[in-house]
Amino acid sequence: MNYVFHPSAEAEHLESIAYYESKRPGLGASYLAEFERMLMHVCESPQRYPVEMKPDFRCARMQRFPYAVIYRYVSGAIQILAVAHHRRRPQYWLGRL
Repeated sequence: MNYVFHPSAEAEHLESIAYYESKRPGLGASYLAEFERMLMHVCESPQRYPVEMKPDFRCARMQRFPYAVIYRYVSGAIQILAVAHHRRRPQYWLGRL
């Protein structure tokens, strides 16, 4: 299954990689590896993760990093709406719908 980023979600994702890499060389790569593993699971079974907001917005949390991917399944693809930090601006991504 394919996935597509909302432009703002892609920017958040890339900023997170750069931030972690600036803190310690290789940490950005670790973030990216975990993100890709988690997204692979999302693509394999999109219904596996809990509904964050009805009707169909789901949330998959990363284990090592304090981020979650907010997504929905649309037209045979995963649409990533946000790569959200756990403690910053809850539900700010609603404006992206």
